[in-house]
Amino acid sequence: MVEERPPGASVIAALVPIALVAGVVLAVRATWRWFRARITENSLILNETLPVHSKWWRDHAKVRGEILYVALGDSAAQGIGASRPDHSYVGLLARLIRDTTGRTVRVVNLSVSGATTSLAVQDQLPKLAKYRPDVMTVSIGANDIAKWDPEAFEQNLRTIFDAVPSHALVADLPFFYFPHNERRVAVANLILRRVAAERGLEVVRLHRETRVRGWRRIFTHFANDWFHPNDHGYQVWADAFRPAMLASLTARFPADDEVAPTATGRAVADAPGPVAAARVPTDVGGRT
Repeated sequence: MVEERPPGASVIAALVPIALVAGVVLAVRATWRWFRARITENSLILNETLPVHSKWWRDHAKVRGEILYVALGDSAAQGIGASRPDHSYVGLLARLIRDTTGRTVRVVNLSVSGATTSLAVQDQLPKLAKYRPDVMTVSIGANDIAKWDPEAFEQNLRTIFDAVPSHALVADLPFFYFPHNERRVAVANLILRRVAAERGLEVVRLHRETRVRGWRRIFTHFANDWFHPNDHGYQVWADAFRPAMLASLTARFPADDEVAPTATGRAVADAPGPVAAARVPTDVGGRT
């Protein structure tokens, strides 16, 4: 005997999977909207730290040192996303320089949050002209990816690389995770490496070091805006620079060399008169 189904049962049975799928889609959309709202909120909170970090670096640039370290870059060099400014890769490298050479270090951080290569040419290079860096790092170009113009990017890099000393360490762009960005980053890094090679500048493989950490690190190495590194992420950046930095420091500042560096951590305009070594703390953050 065949059991009779109530009228419309087949229609209801067909609608149930559709309703479930629709429910899942709505839940995903709601979750995504919530996630984007949180990211926006967290980004606004981090934006409030921009003037704080900028002032911190300006204040510490006044500290004298036997070695002058100049950094050119964007918000990553400023340390946005870190628990404190000197926990950026610039601060970590400054401590590496001090620990390796045994000399005091003056850090002049020319970086500006949000800087593109174009803005670096306009704003940072004129300031760089005032200094003779003993150590220099350059990490710029990540903000160019949003409005990607490869020709302008290359021209700006040529201008920047022409202005930096031959011992400057230049980082390529970091890993961007998402394919549509990574395609642009791949082109940008090819341009960067080629232009750097033409000028004999050493390229730090930041992209490789950030990529090998994998997707799971996006949950542990980024600040709440999911864009800027946190303290763990900046340690990865510093580790990327470390081998080239150590090799450069060892070659140019041997441990038994008692002669102070030529620049003595001063601006060119400060050249006249002797400079006494500053009594600086053991790290850039002013902690003894």
